This record gives sequence, C-alpha cells and structure tokens, in this order.
Amino acid sequence: MWENMMSGPYWGGMGVGMIGMAIFWVVVIALLVRVFRCGGNSQSQTDATPLEVLQKRYAAGEIQREEYEQKRRDLGHLS
Repeated sequence: MWENMMSGPYWGGMGVGMIGMAIFWVVVIALLVRVFRCGGNSQSQTDATPLEVLQKRYAAGEIQREEYEQKRRDLGHLS
C-alpha cells in the first residue's frame, strides 16, 4: 500500500503542496523586506526641506529650469 502512495498520484500532490508553501514563504519574506526598506526611506524624505525636495526634483529631471526657478522664488530663495 505504501509503495502505491509514494509512486502514485499522492506523491505528486505532496510535491505541488511543498512548492506552493515555498512560494508562499518567499512572498511573505519579500513583503517584509519591502516594508522595512520603505519605512526607512520615507523617514529620510520627511526630514528634507522644501528647497531640498525641489533641488532633487530638478536634478532628477522631473521639472524644467524655468519651473525650478519660479518655485525657488516662491519659496523665498531669490539668489
């Protein structure tokens, strides 16, 4: 009887279950890593001043020079 269970359809189902469980744990660990990494990044972004955020956006190419200059003047940095 045991020989049939190990070589029959039961063994295949057990293998699929083990693969499914492994995928589940990989996904759980990946989500935990992502949560902890994002938590650290959001903290540093909240400490940035509005001018630093503007400078980063300009450096990343998100805004053009004219928009950068106008927003910098709006923030009170005339130089």
